[in-house]
Amino acid sequence: MQYIRKRLTLVAAFAVGGLLAFAISTGSGFSQDQVKDQSTEYQAAKDRSDQERKQYAAKVRETYNFRFGKDNLFVPGTMQVQGDDFVQPGAFPNAAYCAHCHQEAYSQWRQALHSNAFRTPFYRASVNILVNTKGIEFARHCDSCHNPVAVMAGGLTEDSKVDRKMDQDGLTCATCHSIQKLQSIKGNGGFVMGIPSVMVDENGNRIPGEVPYKEILEHTDRHSQAVMQSFYRTPEFCGACHKANLPAPLNDYKFIRAFTAYDEWQNSKFSKRNPLTFYSGDFTTCQNCHMKRAANVLPDYGAKNGTFASHRWLAGNTAVPFYYGFDEQLEKTIAFLRAGNFLNVDIVGLKKSGDEKLIAPLGSVPFSLEPNSTIEALVVVQNKNIGHSLIPEVRDLYEAWIEFTVQDAAGKDIYHSGFLKPDGYLDERAHSFTNRPVNLEGEFVDNHKVWTIHSVAYDNSVQAGRSALVRYQFRIPAQIQGEIKLTARVNYRHFRQSYLNNVFGPDHPAYPVVEIASRTESLNIGKNEPTQPEPGDNADWMRWNNLGIGYLDQLQYADAIRAFNEVVKLRPDYADAYTNIALTEIEWEKYGSARAGIDKALELSPNNARALYYAALLERRAGHSDAEIADLREVVRQYPDSRDARRELGISYYQQHKNDEAMAQFVELQRIDPDDLAAHYNLSILYRRAGMKDKAAEQQALFVTKKFDPGAPTYSLDFLRKHPEISIESVPWHMHTDDVHDMSEPASGAQ
Repeated sequence: MQYIRKRLTLVAAFAVGGLLAFAISTGSGFSQDQVKDQSTEYQAAKDRSDQERKQYAAKVRETYNFRFGKDNLFVPGTMQVQGDDFVQPGAFPNAAYCAHCHQEAYSQWRQALHSNAFRTPFYRASVNILVNTKGIEFARHCDSCHNPVAVMAGGLTEDSKVDRKMDQDGLTCATCHSIQKLQSIKGNGGFVMGIPSVMVDENGNRIPGEVPYKEILEHTDRHSQAVMQSFYRTPEFCGACHKANLPAPLNDYKFIRAFTAYDEWQNSKFSKRNPLTFYSGDFTTCQNCHMKRAANVLPDYGAKNGTFASHRWLAGNTAVPFYYGFDEQLEKTIAFLRAGNFLNVDIVGLKKSGDEKLIAPLGSVPFSLEPNSTIEALVVVQNKNIGHSLIPEVRDLYEAWIEFTVQDAAGKDIYHSGFLKPDGYLDERAHSFTNRPVNLEGEFVDNHKVWTIHSVAYDNSVQAGRSALVRYQFRIPAQIQGEIKLTARVNYRHFRQSYLNNVFGPDHPAYPVVEIASRTESLNIGKNEPTQPEPGDNADWMRWNNLGIGYLDQLQYADAIRAFNEVVKLRPDYADAYTNIALTEIEWEKYGSARAGIDKALELSPNNARALYYAALLERRAGHSDAEIADLREVVRQYPDSRDARRELGISYYQQHKNDEAMAQFVELQRIDPDDLAAHYNLSILYRRAGMKDKAAEQQALFVTKKFDPGAPTYSLDFLRKHPEISIESVPWHMHTDDVHDMSEPASGAQ
């Protein structure tokens, strides 16, 4: 490929949408046969580039909407750019340029969600409502992650003249690989973008724009230095966008957490930063799951030993590849969801009507079933190997649910919950792992109008490492013979039917429904003897442990303690079993008996950080301040990024009037979680005591906007009153008993 050196005038640069014009063609390089003094030419080119950027930015500023202040170019988004000014869109090399050497990356990226982050009708449907109802400047909140080039170019303002060619590519190679720094983990585009560069000069200075491939291949180390940063391989890099909040400038209300996939990972067993998880695991990053290395099919200079880090970012999005006909991406996404290691579905026990005895673990104990009896089945869904919740992110749009069936020997349904109706809507009485955000009128926020959210009626997502307990009740027919078959499936659909209808109208193809995990138990009418477990089944002690976690989360403390005591019987050497009993009793406010469990856990596992944390809470209750602080300091020593331990240690120091020590803990807590309310509240007091009035006022303002709105439950209760068919989902302990297919339409807004 030949590159022609030419100077682009500012007018020409604007004419082609702000192409980077630093007096050298967009493909110019700095080979030794072109110039003798590379550094001198680089500096001259950079100076011209900087000047032309200033001229471009000045032109944009003439008509730009500064609704959020002259210094807040990209608010309500969080993103920043080096130089604190607009950037020509042409400064970002397009993906086709990168594809010359990275064919595998380009092929995968083109079908992945990142490259389609802006153009899809699923995204545009909701963001266009925002633009049309509040103004295009508010879309900077969304586009900071979905289309950052358009935001940086100043394109999100009325009557913008910016060429929007970038819309088709969403997040290109150049956007991710131009990020030079991360902000604190606030999300909403929490990164600092640099001027794109695919190569540095011999002194490490970034060269703007495209350079000849020949130059890159001759200096691959300098190419790598320009496009790679060590933090690209960290979860914090993903957290810059895979964490979001709804700030006051967006909703004219207050700060509301939206989704926190990064925080969920940070609190999971995979981060190794939280001592309070129910299970332990190996350190695993976002990239370890979503960018697994595999053999590359196409040539790619980024491949190592014949393998390439996936740029498909496989996760749960089946809708985009289905819509665009990206068959390979869809096939691989479905295979990813069906990997079989993410969830464990366990029909753990049965109860007969009138008998409080729990038959559990099912398959390990003998029992009998009689015709014409009413049975309660306990289903436990364990979020076993997902580093975040089921479901993460925009739960109001995605749909995962349990389909539970009871069938006779002929395959006829005796009971069915969680079916799809002929119109595509989910049975409203299904147990779904979702939430229901509501607005001021107590209506479900459909169309993803997130700026109208004021409350969440309920949230049934299952956090990483935890378990959901779901109860079903059905009657065995009086004339039945043979066996019955119980099946529990976790199904997933990337968009709920109501949203698909909002985007396309009711006339559209059925979008994929994927079974993520399932379990079937065949039961005899009459006697049932213990059976051999299936390969991969959880051991009985873990089945009891997961049931105990489910009971605990539903505030069924006595049942939780009984389940954890069964773990003790099966694994008396398992320290966490005793800690689980103790934490249940702490929540139940039985502090005296909780002490015995903690002491036993520490006897089995001295210096166990999880047990020490709960020991500290008991020491505080007993007024043993020195022991309380000593325990928490040890937890922090072992887990310096434990937000819970930092928070409690800060409170302990605060109560002992050790202001400097308390302040240090809350500052560290804000490093881990910049939105922690306890940190804002306590720092506002501590800073004021220290005479730091400006900092105190800042923290107080943050606390006021982020604190819980006591009026919010009113909107939730209004929604639940209007929708009794799903209101039980807001109750921790509830029973699914509807055994007749109700084919009526759901109440307006319920879906």
